[in-house]
Amino acid sequence: MKKKIVIVTVVVTLILAGVGGYYYWRYFRGVGPSIKLPPQDITKVINTTGMPLTLPAGFRIDIVAKGLDGARVLRFDAGGQLWVSQPKLGQVTRLTLQDGRESARQAVIQGLSKPHGLAFHRDRPHDLYVAAENAIWKYEIGSNVPPRKLIDLPVGGNHTSRTIGFGPDHRLYVAIGSTCNVCLESDPHRAAIWTMERDGSDFRLFASGLRNTVFFTWHEGQLWGTDMGRDFLGDDLPPDEINIIEAGKFYGWPFCYGQNVHDRRFDGSAAAAARCVSAGPSRVDIPAHSAPLGLAFVPPGFGHTDWVGDLLIAYHGSWNRTAPTGYKLVRYDVDQQQIADFATGWLTPDGALGRPVDLVFHGPALYVSDDKAGVIYRLTFQVDNSRP
Repeated sequence: MKKKIVIVTVVVTLILAGVGGYYYWRYFRGVGPSIKLPPQDITKVINTTGMPLTLPAGFRIDIVAKGLDGARVLRFDAGGQLWVSQPKLGQVTRLTLQDGRESARQAVIQGLSKPHGLAFHRDRPHDLYVAAENAIWKYEIGSNVPPRKLIDLPVGGNHTSRTIGFGPDHRLYVAIGSTCNVCLESDPHRAAIWTMERDGSDFRLFASGLRNTVFFTWHEGQLWGTDMGRDFLGDDLPPDEINIIEAGKFYGWPFCYGQNVHDRRFDGSAAAAARCVSAGPSRVDIPAHSAPLGLAFVPPGFGHTDWVGDLLIAYHGSWNRTAPTGYKLVRYDVDQQQIADFATGWLTPDGALGRPVDLVFHGPALYVSDDKAGVIYRLTFQVDNSRP
């Protein structure tokens, strides 16, 4: 009897090991760069020529601040101070900059549950709105007024970041990701963008079917957002997306992706296919598992004159891909509808030196957060040596 038990145990163990090995080889063998420590400290190897990063001619990259564990969302206040959310630490940090470098820092807000999104209202520049996983808070910076909770948000699940921003209509928008990789949500607040008045009232749905729109921005009155596709469909499916998000529209998830491609692996029914026909298609399809996050439109004075109005996007980098991809900044030519690398080099044969997250322009400079290296970069355009 004991012998049979041992044999069965060995067989079951071998089967489980085989299945586990198959799934690791199929889906996880490229996970290393996203979870392992950087092979080098980028603050010690980067220099004024951009090494080890590759940039277009005429650009320079510098380290503004380091030691910012899990740095995510960046926002400048009216006084030129840079605010950084650090969800892992439950805090929001304020950086004072001088000559392109950090001169002082203060953890102004602490003790929140994974604070991510930050927003200032242009008519009340001292009012800072912070989106934690479970609520949106309003802080009156520089006053003794206690913080005010505007609204509760759903918690739990795979996607815990909450990003906020004020639209041209002065309303506050919040993106809430799905609880899962792919599923039918029981809570309509998930996988959607919601909008409210700045005091938290009139909370209503703006757009749905958005699996995980972690970052969004406005350009010429339109709301643009990055969205991450589901996992476990292989190396090249589904594409990640950039969407132009319109009020009242459904954008397909979980029934379809990209240009309204029906996800038959999830739901092959005719009803699901019909939902895809009427869904809003992606504006841009991005290579699968690139993990697009921050996005910012190029202003005058940053690069070539024909770049103005183009879109820069941060690819945080893959985990669910056999050969890692992403870990870079790209430029989307809006007129030509083409994507080209802008800043590369974070991904090396030995691992990832960092993972770019948010992109914010302030004056003529682009500021980039990196939650893996814990730094803020500053990119500036000096002179274009590639053109006469």
